[in-house]
Amino acid sequence: MAETHVLFVEDDDVIREATQLALERDGFAVTAMPDGLSGLEAFRADRPDIALLDVMVPGLDGVSLCRRIRDESTVPVIMLSARADSIDVVLGLEAGADDYVTKPFDGAVLVARIRAVLRRFGHASGGQQGGAEAESKPVGGVLVFGDLEVDTEGMEVRRGGVPVALTPTEMRLLLEFSSAPGTVLSRDKLLERVWDYGWGGDTRVVDVHVQRLRAKIGQDRIDTVRGFGYKLKP
Repeated sequence: MAETHVLFVEDDDVIREATQLALERDGFAVTAMPDGLSGLEAFRADRPDIALLDVMVPGLDGVSLCRRIRDESTVPVIMLSARADSIDVVLGLEAGADDYVTKPFDGAVLVARIRAVLRRFGHASGGQQGGAEAESKPVGGVLVFGDLEVDTEGMEVRRGGVPVALTPTEMRLLLEFSSAPGTVLSRDKLLERVWDYGWGGDTRVVDVHVQRLRAKIGQDRIDTVRGFGYKLKP
């Protein structure tokens, strides 16, 4: 079975080398680059299975690099930041990142996050086959909500008959909502089902992805239930 290929962009030599060694010990193939421009070149040349991008790298910062990658691919992206600053986190997620990890990070935690993201995207992880799809994933038929059509078998979405391009994370989020229209889903429940968090996570990840999803399927399609979570209008 082929190794999972990780693109790792980090300008700190010590962190880059130590993290690369740790990931390789866990069975990943790693391409490590010191700046955003070389990272973009490596992404285009190698087409990795996942990208780990530090926010503050020279040449082309991590957020801009994430946008460039997202323009070309739906490959999963995890942002790495030295701060849990709201601006860093939100900018990275709005650029199209699927998750983020705050530095300094424990190697085991980073590997767990990578594997969780890869399971959602259906990739192998560190030589191991990823977990099963979420149990709540709806099957069969096309679900219709006003002008929104969700094909749960073909994994396609149309709005007013026009195809809507969603990232895999956005698609999984929409599948959770469409499997229980009108039901309020808490942020913690969405973190568990969509992000595969078996531990507490940052709910900003959910909020930003809901905002991105609304922008694509209609701002009024998903309601915010203050103090509880979100629900899809039937």
